[in-house]
Parts: sequence; C-alpha cells; structure tokens
Amino acid sequence: MLQTSNYSLVLSLQFLLLSFDLFVNSFSELLRMAPVIQLVLFIIQDIAILFNIIIIFLMFFNTFVFQAGLVNLLFHKFKGTIVLSGTYLALSVSFHIWIMNLRWRSSNYFVWTDGLQTLFVFQRLAAVLYYYFYKRTAVHLGDPRFYQDSLWLRKEFAQVRS
Repeated sequence: MLQTSNYSLVLSLQFLLLSFDLFVNSFSELLRMAPVIQLVLFIIQDIAILFNIIIIFLMFFNTFVFQAGLVNLLFHKFKGTIVLSGTYLALSVSFHIWIMNLRWRSSNYFVWTDGLQTLFVFQRLAAVLYYYFYKRTAVHLGDPRFYQDSLWLRKEFAQVRS
C-alpha cells in the first residue's frame, strides 16, 4: 500500500519530471547554436518522459485494484493517459531526432521545414494534453479507495464477473 509520505515523494518526483519537460519544451530553441547541449537536454527529456511512464505503471501495480485482478478496470479508467503518454514519447523522440539531424549540420542557420513544423505542432499539442492528463492521473491515484477493499471495488468486481 502507498503511504502518504511515499505518495508525496512520488508525486513530487513526477511533478519535477513534468516541470523539466515543460522547461525543455519552452526553452530548447534558445540553444539552437549549441547543438551538443540541445542534444543532451533532448536525451534527458526523453528519459524523463520514460521515467514518468514507468512511475505511473508502478503506481498502477501498487493499487489494490490491480492486485485484486481488475487490471481492465484500471486500463479503462486511465486509458487516455496511457495512450497519450506513449504517443507523446513517440512524438518527442521523432521531433528530437528530426530537428537534431537538420541542426547538427548547420547550426548557424534557422532550418525549419514544413514537415518539421507540422511535427512540432503535434508534439506541442500532445505535450499540453500529456501534462493535463498525467497530472490528473497522478493526483487521482492518490485516492485511498484504490488501495483498500471497498464497496465500490466489490461492485466493480461483481460487474466484471457477470
């Protein structure tokens, strides 16, 4: 079971990783003249997104709902966050690879193709949705009814069996 002190620590770590992601998304274009620094920031950003996904799944595995065998209930309840997190990670990695391939060769010039601009827009739109849904899920997983047997859980279990 997730104790309050552990939950606060995990939630703080998640918000720290989300804040770093927001920081890199906001200010990485200022480092276009230093491609090595930009590359390192992009790698750390992608690792932070991956860590956030791992943390949210560890929180899922720690719930009583998961341990009771109602994995489908958790998946249905948090499907948007799961799909959006994977999509955002894929879009971020794709954007970082594309922009670094273009900028590595000519960091003195402003290189911005139509395809890159389209990917940029989709990646940033997914980022906004990712921040909202991820934060909502992380806070929602602090609900005590996910970590103990309750009438709500028994009703859900009965619905699954019938």
